Amino acid sequence: MSTVVEIQEAIARLNEKERGELRLWLNAYEEDEWDRQITADAASGKLDFLREEAETAKRKGRLPSLPGEI
Repeated sequence: MSTVVEIQEAIARLNEKERGELRLWLNAYEEDEWDRQITADAASGKLDFLREEAETAKRKGRLPSLPGEI
């Protein structure tokens, strides 16, 4: 039996409150994974093109200022 099947079977045995707790945990876990990936991508330079695009748009007057920015 695979681990995924075991997890699915365990989830099926959870009551509504426990499934809610699991859902919250899984959402937080996925958000943390996303944050780690973005941090790694930024550190590796994979996102540099976004900064460059924003700087070019700003220079050309196509990027509005952020609230509170002068």
